[in-house]
Amino acid sequence: MTRVVFNQKGGVGKTTIVCNLAAIAAARGLRTLVIDLDTQGNATQYLTGSSPARPDRTIGDFFDTTLGFSLSPPPFVTYASNTPYENLDLVAADPRLEELAVKLEAKQKIYKFRDALRKLKGYDAVFIDTPPALNFYSRAALIAADRVLIPFDCDEFARQALYTLLDNLDEIRADHNDDLQLEGIVVNQFQSRSKLPARIVEELKAEGKPVLDQALSSSVKVRESHEQYRPLIFLDRGHRVTQEYESLYDVLSRAA
Repeated sequence: MTRVVFNQKGGVGKTTIVCNLAAIAAARGLRTLVIDLDTQGNATQYLTGSSPARPDRTIGDFFDTTLGFSLSPPPFVTYASNTPYENLDLVAADPRLEELAVKLEAKQKIYKFRDALRKLKGYDAVFIDTPPALNFYSRAALIAADRVLIPFDCDEFARQALYTLLDNLDEIRADHNDDLQLEGIVVNQFQSRSKLPARIVEELKAEGKPVLDQALSSSVKVRESHEQYRPLIFLDRGHRVTQEYESLYDVLSRAA
């Protein structure tokens, strides 16, 4: 199962959701891989610490390799490196992605990521973190994935961006990946005592949008998790937000 977490709007918690769902999968015994396609590398830093050793290979090395021609390119698993957590591996981000994108688009390499993941062996779950834009890498991820999860924060600008995003997903399904399933819209940093978020969620549900019931609350514990570079399941398993993530994971797993 390959899952991409995507929203064209920044600051909605894509990286936090990717890393915490992946960490739960790993903690439950699944061999899990996170692929960081964002040049900012926040997922890489979150899972490896503030000053991680540079891995032998990165996602940039993979895409650089696709620009050439080889009858036997290295298998995608060779780009993965260990994290401090059992069962959890990472294909690290690379700042070269931005400069590589122009060449990759010019040579029409959009399907190479999908082809590599289809041959990937040894993992029960793959999670892809994407940049906050519909660019070459997020398109490549959506073409490669089985499922897409959309993080959403409750304000009017985010809602208008959501409509555009859903239209873009329909286009990608029609043109490139008709097997891509929308798992749902997960409300992040939800404030249950505020009237505006609750109203927006109810309006989206009334419009037939697939908003999940499992919202993720706003909490300082998430910031502590970022500061300590430890996913919530490894930082404080009993915390309310950790349990919300586990509930979200369970719902997604049952639907898979």
